[in-house]
Amino acid sequence: MIRDLIRARERLDKTFDPQGVIIAVGNNRDRKKEALANADAQFTYLIHPSATVASSALIGMGTVIMAGAVVQARAVIGQHCILNSGCTVDHDCQLADFVHIAPGAHLCGNVRVSEGTLVGTGVAVAQGAVLLPWTLYKTRRLEPCPMP
Repeated sequence: MIRDLIRARERLDKTFDPQGVIIAVGNNRDRKKEALANADAQFTYLIHPSATVASSALIGMGTVIMAGAVVQARAVIGQHCILNSGCTVDHDCQLADFVHIAPGAHLCGNVRVSEGTLVGTGVAVAQGAVLLPWTLYKTRRLEPCPMP
């Protein structure tokens, strides 16, 4: 997936030169271990050309934003996050480091997502919700489940 994202950027922008490091590991805990083990690396972020990211959004290093994702005004995305295909992160959301927002998941405005949390495929999170650290949210009713 990361290679496809880089190729898409290169096709759109002939001057695109991927400098820096991305940890291409889907598991949040393993991604954190790799980031800590490679703390001296020069990390970058990658944004697919079909993603929409507001100019007022802040994106942390090591983060990947996949095809069709939308990040709205004043959202703050931590380091080493994955915003997967077709997810939405609305205005004023704050995502801590090592968060994964799965394909088709939707965060309404002003949601706080704690470190290491995985918001599962198709989950919708109501405005102002606070999600617990290192928790998997996999149902539409947002019942926290232990991380695997």
